[in-house]
Amino acid sequence: MSRTSARRRTTSRELLAELADHGIEVGTGSARGLTEEAPFAYKDVDAVVETVERAGLARRVARLVPLGVVKG
Repeated sequence: MSRTSARRRTTSRELLAELADHGIEVGTGSARGLTEEAPFAYKDVDAVVETVERAGLARRVARLVPLGVVKG
């Protein structure tokens, strides 16, 4: 999904509430920047990894869980 589509799909207030419901804390200086990076704007990582693996480009070796993200 494009950044513009992501911005149109939700508001920063709605997104902050949704993330908080999942125990995710967000500090942002820009509401626009937050909505552009909404989780639903990204492809499903499992589908991407499976496609790459089936194409013979790489193989799975680990599954990581992010502890924090810093952008900018």
